[in-house]
Amino acid sequence: MRELFHEIGSSLRQNKLRTALTGFAVSWGIFLLIALLGAGNGLMNSFMGNMEQYVSQSISVEGWRTSKPYAGYKENRRIQLDNKDLEYTKGKDWEGRIHNVITATTGKSVTLTLGGNSVGAWMEGKMPEHLEQEKLQMAAGRYINQGDMDACRKVMVMSLAQAKELSPQKPEALIGQWVGAGEIAFRVVGIYHTDEQSFRRSSPIPYSTYKRIFDPSDKIESITFTVEGPRTLQEHQTFQEEYGGAIKRLHSIAPDDQRGIWIRNGYTENLQMSNASRILTIAMWILGLLTLVSGIVGVSNIMLITVKERTHEFGIRKAIGAKPGDILKLIIAESVSITALFGYVGMLLGMVACEILDKTVARKGVNIGFEEIKMLVNPSVGVDVAIEATLLLVLAGTLAGIIPAWKAARVKPIEALRAE
Repeated sequence: MRELFHEIGSSLRQNKLRTALTGFAVSWGIFLLIALLGAGNGLMNSFMGNMEQYVSQSISVEGWRTSKPYAGYKENRRIQLDNKDLEYTKGKDWEGRIHNVITATTGKSVTLTLGGNSVGAWMEGKMPEHLEQEKLQMAAGRYINQGDMDACRKVMVMSLAQAKELSPQKPEALIGQWVGAGEIAFRVVGIYHTDEQSFRRSSPIPYSTYKRIFDPSDKIESITFTVEGPRTLQEHQTFQEEYGGAIKRLHSIAPDDQRGIWIRNGYTENLQMSNASRILTIAMWILGLLTLVSGIVGVSNIMLITVKERTHEFGIRKAIGAKPGDILKLIIAESVSITALFGYVGMLLGMVACEILDKTVARKGVNIGFEEIKMLVNPSVGVDVAIEATLLLVLAGTLAGIIPAWKAARVKPIEALRAE
């Protein structure tokens, strides 16, 4: 075995150009695979993370404008949900199927002031359940609770971006302070997290407080609830049509009017997001494997050229007593050594490329109007995946060297010695 490694080393040193070309093909293939997988993972992480901000396991219903005349009403009629819709949703018709029914107000544009600082805000009446449904992460303090609802307290939750405008030096110091909102003051009880480049204007106050101060009517902006029973996309679509049809009848909307009632189904959005994620993963691996195949083809071609160049050498070896198995073992060993060594180099370079992506591209975002989203999030590849991909390339390199090695081993000494 020691002599074999010595012979392999001697052969590689004597044929530096051939070794370099073969090594480049191997390193380039594994480098592209690792870098592509890393970028693909970063893109998928960004996709999943950004979608999770807007997709929840709930269904929201809002009134919209009709697109068709119906039952004596003209088209473009504004549909406004009210307490009757809320009671119907909570009623016996949906008992055991619809749960956790909550509602929210339309909202009111206000200017928050503290000392000499001010910031614009969109004040909305919310319920405690909105914290989970909107996937808010508290940066300080707490969210609205049931005690606030029952007592109609004048408390407020604001975004971190707004808090920084009112208290640039120490935003968390706003907790417990009274902030002006027009002619009314609200005590800040919580600050929810936002990215540095994000600016969310929503400032939730208790739903009961909002209704008492700003809107004592029975009008409702939206109804949100969870549903039990449907599991597949088809079942959720059937439920949505059934429930939407019932709400349309309550408001005399044409059954085939797609605009009268707007329903956002978080369940179907989650299913669609999962399908999109799965398709993205499959596409990423297909592209990665095709890239790897290109490296394997390069190794195979170079091995064929190598065997042809060394035909005379193999003839001399066989003439002085080398067996076909010795020739076969030598070529395969060289192939494994080259693919293993340069595959490892390509793997390291690929991991470095992923780190560079994480430190550069992943830190930049794209402004979509109301906030900035990141195109890549944690563009990396697990060590296990990188090692498996490298081992796959080593195995492929071995297989690529078998055919030319077998041909070299079968060449007769006299024919090999005649070759130039």
